[in-house]
Amino acid sequence: VEKMASSPEKSSSAQELKEQGNRLFLSRKYQEATTCYNKAINRNPSVAVYYTNRALCYVKLQQYDKALADCKHALELDSQSVKAHFFLGQCQLELENYEEAIGNLQRAYNLAKEQRLNFGDDIPSALRIAKKKRWNSIEEKRISQENELHAYLSKLILAEKERELDDSGKQSEDSQNGGEISKIKSKHVRHAFKYTNISARCVFDEVMSFPVLCAAPAG
Repeated sequence: VEKMASSPEKSSSAQELKEQGNRLFLSRKYQEATTCYNKAINRNPSVAVYYTNRALCYVKLQQYDKALADCKHALELDSQSVKAHFFLGQCQLELENYEEAIGNLQRAYNLAKEQRLNFGDDIPSALRIAKKKRWNSIEEKRISQENELHAYLSKLILAEKERELDDSGKQSEDSQNGGEISKIKSKHVRHAFKYTNISARCVFDEVMSFPVLCAAPAG
């Protein structure tokens, strides 16, 4: 009996499988696209683009840990890969690792500029978002710490006021005592206002300027 011919899928080259994955990606069939990239990688595991393409599918599927792994593998194969740094930065942004995200997005931007690749505003926009989120995160922590400090200082001020009032009441019962108590109260009111404004908020408004990247034919 004559053997059946191999299926087109089995005979497809890694490049053909990658192109099939690209078509599926454009149709928003991300899971099916990853299957094609898996097969392309099995055929030829030394091509960085296969990993970055699969990583982008994982980003779309919100499977950030898998995307991170693919980006890192791609960078082992090609340390100058703009997409690997870009997608890695996007994953780290989603995972709220803002410092790492900024580092990789900045690297992606610099490499794109050096290689004269046009990503439009995608990379600068992601970088601005990462910096804004980092600042918001720092501000939230600062405000939380400041609120804790204010609460602690308020307790100290109230305790000191009660102690001084108590001491003043014990020292004298004459008509001047009322004036002394008023002075103590006024002093602690001033202290309360002072400590409430112990640290002024610093407004961070970083202006980022990104020159337009020169377009180049797709590789």
